[in-house]
Amino acid sequence: MHLSTTHSTEKPPLDGNEDRTWLGEGQSESQLTTLHGPDEVETNDGDRPAWDSKIQYVLAQVGFSVGLGNVWRFPYLCHQNGGGAFMLLYVFLLLVVGVPLFFMELAAGQSIRQGSIGVWKHISPKLAGIGYSSCMVCFYVALYYNVIIAWSLFYMGNSFQYPLPWNQCPIDVTTNDTVKECASSSPTSYFWFRKALNITNSIEESGEFNSIMTGCLLAAWTIVSLAMIKGIKSSAKVMYFSSVFPYVVLFIFLIRGLMLDGAMEGITYMFYPKLEIWGNVQVWRQAATQVFFALGLGYGSVIAYSSYNPIHNNCHRDALMVSGVNFMTSVLASLVVFVVLGFRAKNIALRCVAENLGLLSTMMSHGSNQHWWPWFNMTDPSSVSIADYREWYTHYGSLVGPNITDCSLEEEMNKGVEGTGLAFIAFTEVMALFPASPFWSTLFFLMLLNLGLSTMFGTMQGILTPLMDNFSFLGRHRTLLTVSSCALGFLIGLLFTQRSGNYFVTMFDDYSATLPLVIVVIFETISVAWVYGTDRFLDDIEVMLKWRPPVLYKYLWKYVCLLSMIGLLAASLLRMVFKRPTYTAWNQSTASEMTLEYPGWALAMIVMLIAFASLPVPIGYIHSMLKNRRASNSHSEDGGGQEMHRELYTKCSSTDQLDSSSHQGPSEDDDTRPRTTFLPLGNELYRLLPQHEEEDEEQDTGV
Repeated sequence: MHLSTTHSTEKPPLDGNEDRTWLGEGQSESQLTTLHGPDEVETNDGDRPAWDSKIQYVLAQVGFSVGLGNVWRFPYLCHQNGGGAFMLLYVFLLLVVGVPLFFMELAAGQSIRQGSIGVWKHISPKLAGIGYSSCMVCFYVALYYNVIIAWSLFYMGNSFQYPLPWNQCPIDVTTNDTVKECASSSPTSYFWFRKALNITNSIEESGEFNSIMTGCLLAAWTIVSLAMIKGIKSSAKVMYFSSVFPYVVLFIFLIRGLMLDGAMEGITYMFYPKLEIWGNVQVWRQAATQVFFALGLGYGSVIAYSSYNPIHNNCHRDALMVSGVNFMTSVLASLVVFVVLGFRAKNIALRCVAENLGLLSTMMSHGSNQHWWPWFNMTDPSSVSIADYREWYTHYGSLVGPNITDCSLEEEMNKGVEGTGLAFIAFTEVMALFPASPFWSTLFFLMLLNLGLSTMFGTMQGILTPLMDNFSFLGRHRTLLTVSSCALGFLIGLLFTQRSGNYFVTMFDDYSATLPLVIVVIFETISVAWVYGTDRFLDDIEVMLKWRPPVLYKYLWKYVCLLSMIGLLAASLLRMVFKRPTYTAWNQSTASEMTLEYPGWALAMIVMLIAFASLPVPIGYIHSMLKNRRASNSHSEDGGGQEMHRELYTKCSSTDQLDSSSHQGPSEDDDTRPRTTFLPLGNELYRLLPQHEEEDEEQDTGV
């Protein structure tokens, strides 16, 4: 199996974007656009690599969009925000906002056959900054995502031993007693915070480098570099395994989990709907953010992957299919998570019952004889159900003193676990209880590794493809660019391997991508819906697909998606302003987590991260304006030049009518629009292009 190089039909690239400096702001531009017959193809990018098969492409898109968030973020949101009611809200937003925007990115990449920088520059040079912003966000995400892959490598390496190292607390050799930090928390929490991260008490205490994690990070970047070194030729081969394997593991875990005691309680808890959450603005914000990140909108990776497609590929069906697979993966992962958490909660509750019965037995042995003694057998805790114990406790709990506590399964389930806490603490705790625990642990962390890698490949493609498309020097040195990018990522990633590194991972995860990505997608939507025009975009899609998508997309892009994104941006900004950013730190002396506010320098760092990723959009616009003005001034000094007075022609069919549609302003039919039209060869005529004084204001070009 290999990736072939194909001669692809594409819209001609607009050479003028870089070399049109002679054009003034108020002058029209000339372009002789050839319209091809039905079987004629352009070969402008004949050396562009292409997917060898449709299955490769689908696996790549699914692999990129299905990531760690589906496993450890979606189940948590579902759990915290009303179970089944949240799922309905999520599906609604996925259909109304997610799918249209995903389809828009797929169609733009496939039509223009460029990375994110080239696509938006192609529509209008003033919008080139959108692509650079996407690259910046991809770089941020790649930096911390690979750290999570390094953690998975560390845990996978520690899974090849029995019993698992986080199965029980270690003994302090000086006191010959259990290590205090572990005894006060749990073996899995101790292993994560002390053995894996060796974490400091706050972000202000940096601590030295964690040498083991530094080695794991180097290994993670080496894997990514080797898989990406030949572009999609090499990464597509890896995708066959990295995209499919997580599904195999999830199904194995689901089947195994359903056999566990407490599984059905977990699933019932997950799906029980609380409809009142629909009135909560924060829940809508969280659902919209999850839709946004689940599909990978704004990264440029979706555009990069689709740019390697044949021109007539059905990208509408791809959008629906990938979105559907993504949602079903989230549901499957939620089932696995809640089955496992249900088992864990029941184990904790039963342990609680056994401890309390032990205390009651002690009280009874001291001769205390009360009317409130339980009616069940206290000498055999395993015979006492949680329901029986709770029934007794509700009647007599107030009489037995503070030492005897309630044991609630629901209360344990309510302690929502997400992110690293779910993967590296809750799940590891459960797997230590499984028979043949090393096997299950290795399987789980191998799954996390593959989920992370398939997303990482897409993220790196979102950086490399636009750079190689836009800068021919980089395009000629693909291998050097890939290796250099990975080396730079490793060096900057050393920030995350110091002892306080986990706090920086949290900072990047919470703040570096959210706002910049929303801003990027807002400008993407404006550029397609308002600058280029939805009717023209649908015309171009019709040429590609051989059928016209429903007109509903026009209104979704122009109004619904745009207003939803602006609303999400406003909600996210307001939340940042009114709720000072905080992070969760681990206190070694109390062996517990606590919420701390970021210090001033960390807040400044957060602002800089957001600013660096967002600034390319206005900078690109200003740069284009200044370039046009400079060109206009130099042109007026030259007296206009003879080239501006030549007659401008475009080929047209003999049946075309030179009606008023030929004289539209820049809003719908801007100057250099290469329009693909199916015309028989030999029927090529020419007509004079109309000249308008202010026609080139936007310098918009056709997708």
